[in-house]
Amino acid sequence: MRLAFAALLALVLLAGCGEKLHKQQSYVFGTLVEITVYGEEADKARRVTDQVLKDFDAMHQTLHAWQPGPLERINGVLALAKPPTVPLPPELSPILQDAARLSEQSEGLFNPAIGNLVRLWGFHSDTFEPRLPDAKEIERLVTANPRMADLHIDGGMLSGANPAVRLDLGGYAKGYALDLAAAYLKSQGVNNALINIGGNILALGQKGGQPWKVGIQHPRRAGALAMLALHDGEAIGTSGDYQRFFEIGGKRYCHLIDPRTGWPADQTQAVTVIAHGAHAGTLSDVASKPLFIGGPTQWRRLAGKMRISEALFIAADGKIETTPEMAKRLSWDVGVK
Repeated sequence: MRLAFAALLALVLLAGCGEKLHKQQSYVFGTLVEITVYGEEADKARRVTDQVLKDFDAMHQTLHAWQPGPLERINGVLALAKPPTVPLPPELSPILQDAARLSEQSEGLFNPAIGNLVRLWGFHSDTFEPRLPDAKEIERLVTANPRMADLHIDGGMLSGANPAVRLDLGGYAKGYALDLAAAYLKSQGVNNALINIGGNILALGQKGGQPWKVGIQHPRRAGALAMLALHDGEAIGTSGDYQRFFEIGGKRYCHLIDPRTGWPADQTQAVTVIAHGAHAGTLSDVASKPLFIGGPTQWRRLAGKMRISEALFIAADGKIETTPEMAKRLSWDVGVK
């Protein structure tokens, strides 16, 4: 048996650190976070990065599904046989409505309502045991069919129709945090920055007149598989079976669970997507999940459904495919085609 955890999904390549480059790191959302600000005086850069990291800590407490906080309390109510209608914290209402919209768009493969399956497999914790859950319990939870559509939000009030629903926003929160951080930095007059939450990355402006360059992590060895330039307002997100996984009997079981079967998806090594627009961070985080779960036969169709034109897909056998738009942007590592 082998247990492994990889926090970073991509590599940020900051060659030639010039003047007025400020970097600050922390550990939030269960992963390494790095904020890089270019072209600002040291005091201002330090002030804004401190605030971003404080905001991330607050979001982590609000959105954590397993530790005491607003989402955990909501999950306790939703688990009741006849859950009452309860008020939602103002910050959670738009998040849950947006997550429900994206879940429907993904044909349910992005499903924050399957927190009980996540817990059953042990992936709700930063540390987890290499063990297989009871197959009958997996089947019971899949049959219960928890969905975001089981939730009803009206005027800031939440009600649930399925006690099998347990919300886990782990596939949404990092991207949402990217968007909020980008909006805050721009409000402070910071126009050139790179925000990296465990490999979910959003770029603002440039670094020294050149686009920010990022590397896509190779799923089976250290280092970058390929590199690309990330332009102003773009976000890149990767889902991989190397991030959180364990092995039993030579088979890898990763944290990306197929809601249709209740078992970890096993037809994919990694998926990387690029997103654009006002909510690029959120979309980059969410969209890679359904493409990963959809596997070799469905990822292109699901990319279209999620309005992703730039995507890279690596199948379980290591075969690499890209959309034409993504192929134009990639600079491949030596020996990779």
